[in-house]
Amino acid sequence: MSTTKANTKSTTKKQIDLSVEPRTLSGRKVKNLRRQGILPANIFGNKITSTSIQLDLKDFQKTYEQAGETNIITLSLKGESKTRPVLVSNVHLDPVTDTPLHVDFHQIDLTQKVTATVPVELIGTAPAEEEKGAVIVQIINELDVEALPGDLPDSLEVDLSSLKEFGDFLSVKDIKIDATKVEIDAEPDQQVVQAQEPKEEEVEPTPSPEGDEGTEASTDGGGDKPDSDEPQTDKQPDSGDKPTSGEPSKSE
Repeated sequence: MSTTKANTKSTTKKQIDLSVEPRTLSGRKVKNLRRQGILPANIFGNKITSTSIQLDLKDFQKTYEQAGETNIITLSLKGESKTRPVLVSNVHLDPVTDTPLHVDFHQIDLTQKVTATVPVELIGTAPAEEEKGAVIVQIINELDVEALPGDLPDSLEVDLSSLKEFGDFLSVKDIKIDATKVEIDAEPDQQVVQAQEPKEEEVEPTPSPEGDEGTEASTDGGGDKPDSDEPQTDKQPDSGDKPTSGEPSKSE
């Protein structure tokens, strides 16, 4: 897959701080931490020893909402004099409640480029949608980018204002980003979003109720059907049946 340098967009980063503590519990014992509102985590990175830590769950949720996975977090580990620059690498969620269960922090070198997955954000309004009723279909929701940690974008913006006709589309090369700092790991002509003509739903004809005419004919000509709780008359014998008692037998 080739590397694309896209259009220019300025970004401003602000420092995000988070305090953590060393963690001694591991394995099944971390359940006790979660019950107390404490989130188990670890720090890993190139040329560093993996470190087990813990932090307040609510503090992390607030920080993660602000930083996502592309903003640098300045981590203050209790007992250390120096802070650690990290990115959120992975968040393990409870499958039912979506509550974070464990977090992996990637400690980074601010002078070395990193690769991160960044969401694609659609901005603006497509004339094809407003004027012609086109359906805007987003084909790619996120892309991998490479940049210095401080230059990672929060999102990759795609402006829909140029989509005027059915079939118009925007590609990776149309994404607005600072091309001098960020590289997108994707083919330049790979489609990201397209204005599609809406499909007409086939309406099946409603069948008329069966037997309507026959029911009317039966009602008009044959009288009312006896109720189920009324006694039924005996069936008359066919011409070939044996006569009932009281009728003389015909000799052949």
